[in-house]
Amino acid sequence: MDRIDAMKVFVAAVDEGSLAGAGRKLRRSPAAVSRAIAFLEHHVGAELLHRTTRSLKLSDAGQRYAAACRRILTELEEADISAGGERSVPRGTLTVTAPVVVGEDVLRPVLDAFMADYPAVSVRLVMLDRTVNLIDEGIDVALRIAHLTDSNFIAIKLGEVRRVVAASPGYLAQHPLISEPADLAKHQIIAMTHFGLDSWSFPPAAKSKIARAVQFTPRLVVNTVRAAVASASEGHGVTRLFSYHIADEIRDGRLRILLVKDEHPPLPVHLLAPQGRFAFVDFATPRLKRYFERLSREASKAGAKAR
Repeated sequence: MDRIDAMKVFVAAVDEGSLAGAGRKLRRSPAAVSRAIAFLEHHVGAELLHRTTRSLKLSDAGQRYAAACRRILTELEEADISAGGERSVPRGTLTVTAPVVVGEDVLRPVLDAFMADYPAVSVRLVMLDRTVNLIDEGIDVALRIAHLTDSNFIAIKLGEVRRVVAASPGYLAQHPLISEPADLAKHQIIAMTHFGLDSWSFPPAAKSKIARAVQFTPRLVVNTVRAAVASASEGHGVTRLFSYHIADEIRDGRLRILLVKDEHPPLPVHLLAPQGRFAFVDFATPRLKRYFERLSREASKAGAKAR
């Protein structure tokens, strides 16, 4: 049996969550799928999948092998595209990861457009508000909002996002003025895990090297961005989020950015690709750059008004 073909079957089984699903996707009989998996397990000398009548689960060896198979299949696909030049088009499964909100609102439309242009491509969009190990988890491309550590990945900067404090005009009209971070202690705070549950930090004041921290007891604690945005927009308190989280609300006047002069420096946004350049990276980069450039302009205008 061809080992590369068996790897494709194995990856399809993992992606579909069952041998039957892999058979339907690849148009093969269940027996053929089972033979391919058995062939690989015999070849590597380890059980790759724990199979039951209803589901399958990767073994520890299977997790490592699945990530390696994805890399190998991707590199083969890239080699075909490179050799074929303009006559070759992207095909296969592309796995992309991003934080939840930017994945839903920004990256997903770009992926839809990419799939429309390249019908032979399927996409797995994995949205997680945590750092993902691209190699271990079989990720092809990641959108990451953070300062990057040195690596061998290709990193293309798309723009920057700000960490902003915001509240609705209605809330601000009925509560004390917020002119410096310490004023937040007098206000109703809508807190999120990622941005501080009982305190927010700010850069040092002028002529100081000590970061400022504002302690508070939150009035509301939520674990999703959309809940924090909705509650703040409806006038229930002050929240802290990334600028892209509230771009629509700022544009529509439902929220105002506060404490602009006390913000931390913006965080960079990058596309990361661990195994060389992908057609998707070339497709997505200009589109995403335009989005983050527009976001930066609009946030700057909102910040100027806040001053």
